[in-house]
Amino acid sequence: MLQSPAVEREREREREGGNERTNERTNKQTTNMLGSPVFSCFVFYSTLLVLKMYIIAIITGQVRLRKKAFANVEDAMRHGGEQFCREDPYVARCRRAHLNDLENILPFLFLGAIYSLTEPSLAIARGHFLIFFLGRLVHSVAYLFALKAPTRSLAYIVAQVPCVSMVVQILIAVASYA
Repeated sequence: MLQSPAVEREREREREGGNERTNERTNKQTTNMLGSPVFSCFVFYSTLLVLKMYIIAIITGQVRLRKKAFANVEDAMRHGGEQFCREDPYVARCRRAHLNDLENILPFLFLGAIYSLTEPSLAIARGHFLIFFLGRLVHSVAYLFALKAPTRSLAYIVAQVPCVSMVVQILIAVASYA
């Protein structure tokens, strides 16, 4: 059915307005889901940390393939024989870097989430999250490339400072409820 140009323009405006309302609704849902700018900042750095852990896992697998050092007989058989079911020092180094990430990033994920609920300043929270992220990044690079001591130790200490700060602030915030 043919419609006048005025009716077509009106319908087009309604569709465009509907899209704007949909976009506003989506933005509000995202804001409600993430809760606050501090929590959004935490989610950003946490996601980068998890991505870094995946990358180290991939590096470990690639090093296993390159060095032909497999942890399981079935993998060794697929890549040349049972003699390749063995340990390699560099594969072990990659695994230790990954385990160290698990030991440190998992507590950070808990602490950062709870810390975000204490309504800290965005600038201070961002500083905590950024310092931890950079410390862990340097720590991983130092571990994987066997950088000179005390690079890895200093990176570890730097990353622990914001964690200790968050622990203290969380305890202060909830102490009256204990």
